[in-house]
Amino acid sequence: MNATQKQCIEECLECLKACNYCFDSCLNENDLNSLKDCIKLTRECAEVCEYAVSAMTRNSAFMNQICQLCAEICEACAKECRKHAEHHEHCKKCAEACERCAEVCRSMIA
Repeated sequence: MNATQKQCIEECLECLKACNYCFDSCLNENDLNSLKDCIKLTRECAEVCEYAVSAMTRNSAFMNQICQLCAEICEACAKECRKHAEHHEHCKKCAEACERCAEVCRSMIA
């Protein structure tokens, strides 16, 4: 396992944690309807991050494709969370984690 792969695993785990926290926090907000896309994307993002970590730790032959998908979903999640970041700190932190994760995942496939 190289340094880029180790960093990607770390960022995916941090993103997974941030997405799970954002998901749970969004569910406790008053206006769930305005956060429904955020809630959906944080779940999907957390799951793909977990899958990417699994693929990297077992040196999957599809690791690059999985990291590509992870980067795309992280970017979508970051974009959605940015819409709510002004009003919800958990969305701001999630967007930041997703952006870092997407960047490192892209470096895996460069």
